[in-house]
Amino acid sequence: MITLTKEERNLKNFINGEWTEVTNKEKVYNPANGEVIAEVPNSGAEAITQAAESARIAQREWALVPAPQRAELLYKAGTMMKERKERLSQLLTLENGKVIEEARGEVQEGIDMAFYMAGEGRRLFGQTTPSELKDKFAMSERCPVGVVGIITPWNFPIAIATWKSFPAIVSGNAVIWKPSSETPLMANELARIFEEAGLPKGILQVVYGSGAIVGQAMIEHDAIRVISFTGSNETGRKVATECGKQLKKVSLEMGGKNAVIVMEDADIDLAVEGILWSAFGTSGQRCTACSRVIVHKAVRKTLEERLLKAMKNLTIGDGLDSNNKIGPIINQTGLDKILKYIEIGKEEGAKLAAGGKQLTVENYEKGFYFEPTLFTDVSIDMRIAQEEIFGPVVSLIEVNNFEEAIAANNKVKYGLSSSIFTKDVNRVFQAQRDLDTGIVYVNAGTTGAEIHLPFGGTKGTGNGHRDSGVQALDVFTEWKAVYVDYSGKLQRAQIDTDA
Repeated sequence: MITLTKEERNLKNFINGEWTEVTNKEKVYNPANGEVIAEVPNSGAEAITQAAESARIAQREWALVPAPQRAELLYKAGTMMKERKERLSQLLTLENGKVIEEARGEVQEGIDMAFYMAGEGRRLFGQTTPSELKDKFAMSERCPVGVVGIITPWNFPIAIATWKSFPAIVSGNAVIWKPSSETPLMANELARIFEEAGLPKGILQVVYGSGAIVGQAMIEHDAIRVISFTGSNETGRKVATECGKQLKKVSLEMGGKNAVIVMEDADIDLAVEGILWSAFGTSGQRCTACSRVIVHKAVRKTLEERLLKAMKNLTIGDGLDSNNKIGPIINQTGLDKILKYIEIGKEEGAKLAAGGKQLTVENYEKGFYFEPTLFTDVSIDMRIAQEEIFGPVVSLIEVNNFEEAIAANNKVKYGLSSSIFTKDVNRVFQAQRDLDTGIVYVNAGTTGAEIHLPFGGTKGTGNGHRDSGVQALDVFTEWKAVYVDYSGKLQRAQIDTDA
């Protein structure tokens, strides 16, 4: 069992390079067994005022540091993360509950993001373009926005933070980070890594607290010019509304209702593997989790039988035990929400083919576990087929043909991730075109995004911005157009001509 240090058990805010004690604390629980593992600050709005003022000052100097030099600190941080990968992974499982192999994958994603965004320190490309006038040079360049606020969820406590903070830092911004109080250890570790790597004071600051107080203070503070938020659709709408009042830039990633389509020519065994991993990995607590399976009527019975058989072999328990494939739900509130949707599904007339119950795992009686669950005879308009459940619950929806499958996938308010299993290359390209999600997988599940491509979705999933990939730079930079006239005379564009 991993042992926490004194600093990890008694967490502090990290403001202007100082570890700041907060008297008002909340307990942090291990979802696998219900035990208290740490105490986290429940900060007031004044902590954001302090962080924002120091960030404003620090950012002015940081913006003047050449971008390749800023990148060197990301390379250093990435190397340190790589060296500490196993301990970071175990800490992640301890606070989040996901099984250790998934935790290792998430930490690796953060490492990859460090090296990828460090590479952008030698790019951050603008454009040069011909001027319409003689003896005049025209170009565009990326400029830092200033102070950035990031608000991250508990289900990917380090990966999502790196998607947001690393492009912001390499672009010359200062970052104020409000992590989830459910999973505060990763924020503590990353802040300490950057402190050790030599990041200047005030460039990365961590303030723990509630969304209602700390998150709201971030949104309202004039110095913070960007809010990058990942969380629920309901909260995201509120963030967008508040930021809109101030004409503040906002990036939203707000979940999904993702589907795996299985056509009649699919490799059924491969599809079952993809569904199991997508639906039940992280106990279904992913914004990209598969919560719908849209299956052609010709193979519905076969798929259902094989899926039910495979579900029986899933081992459930403490994620630190490498024999387990499914860990706990994050807390009792999460369990209660899942149980509510089980009842909704029954009332709507769906058939509960497997699962549907809270579990008590031997030796972990105080943990928060839920059975992998499958509903069949689900219609596309049922609430369990429309609303995000955020748990290991899958709805099986039968369709008659390819066109119905595409329509069923698209008939939800979200548009994050989708998947199709088929051997027909023509259908592959049609699906790639017609599935209205930001991410499309072919012959794979709905999860597994890679950091060098944009992450995000359409419709109720987001507001058009993307985390990850070079596109993430757009959130944290402003475009500046620059004109250099070396003609020695005043030339007026669109007016002076040789005609």
